[in-house]
Amino acid sequence: MKSTEQFLNQVQANLVEFCGKQRSDFEAISGDLVPVVDFTQSLLEGGKRFRALFAYFAWLSSLKDQTIADEQFEAITGIGAALEMFHAAALVHDDLLDQSDTRRGAPAIHKRFEAMHKAKNWAGSPERFGVAGSVLVGDLMLGWSSEIFGHALLQSKDKEVESSCRDEFSLMRVEVMAGQYLDVLEENAAATRTISEAVGRAEKVILYKTAKYSIEAPLRLGGAFAGADQSDLGVYTQIGIPLGIAFQLRDDILGVYGDPSVTGKPAGDDLREGKRTVLVALTKEALAERSPSMVDTFEELLTSRELDENQISFLQKLIKDSGALDKTERMIVELGDRSLAALDAAELNEIGKQGLKALALRVMNRDS
Repeated sequence: MKSTEQFLNQVQANLVEFCGKQRSDFEAISGDLVPVVDFTQSLLEGGKRFRALFAYFAWLSSLKDQTIADEQFEAITGIGAALEMFHAAALVHDDLLDQSDTRRGAPAIHKRFEAMHKAKNWAGSPERFGVAGSVLVGDLMLGWSSEIFGHALLQSKDKEVESSCRDEFSLMRVEVMAGQYLDVLEENAAATRTISEAVGRAEKVILYKTAKYSIEAPLRLGGAFAGADQSDLGVYTQIGIPLGIAFQLRDDILGVYGDPSVTGKPAGDDLREGKRTVLVALTKEALAERSPSMVDTFEELLTSRELDENQISFLQKLIKDSGALDKTERMIVELGDRSLAALDAAELNEIGKQGLKALALRVMNRDS
């Protein structure tokens, strides 16, 4: 049995090897293409590998035979690498859509292209060059994730397993794009819609933009590669959806109150971006009941996109005083308990099951 550390090391090695080949191929076309791969690889070096780990432990949990051949281990690390490449692609596009300047304490990809344009003193707009570069890199990474995934599936034990895995991966790609659009739509349309619908709309964004692709899809992919049937895969949905929602709710709190030295993003970054999270929706709901006059003030600040530190502090206090922060924390606990209860009840291999439980607790209690 391989250790978790061995799995993570091999996922990273797969990504490094893949990027090295792409760098060589791109350099053969033109040296101007090297930054495309270098920016990609630098982004892939960070992160917690949650998605890869969920796939790995679900795979272990669903295996009928705990004797693992080297080629099967190599294949599941390839699936993990494909998930991490897909996630990084989503981050590139997400940072561009949100106009986020940083990611994991470093400049976002569009900002790196923008800085390169300025440093070279090229003609035209550095901002537009940054947008163009990041769109292309994100698209390229989506294609690369499919390439890595397809190569891993060559080790599937039969065509039925391969087909099941491809279906899960395809559904994940569609659903995250749907969630991404709903997120963008909500940022622009929220002020024109009723407050009573805000929480429900924010929860739908969470479900499709994060919960499904971050946790449910990796779980189902790992289970599918182990040969689990649709009934067995349903157990991973019961575990993954509440945990995925809790995961994003924690992210929403960190986006408002997180320590920049830990999160790698400025304090209150979600407020500057006008993110329409459940935390924000709960705040508006509470303000509408207790202090209706403050709703307009809250909405005006949230849509300004140019908040100073005092305004950030004001909104942070307003959210906390409204009770929305405490309510969100309770939701995280309740959703986490539901996920863990489903995991405890599931008929899964204990080795994988314990790994999933430890990973679930990390997700709920993380600080970055």
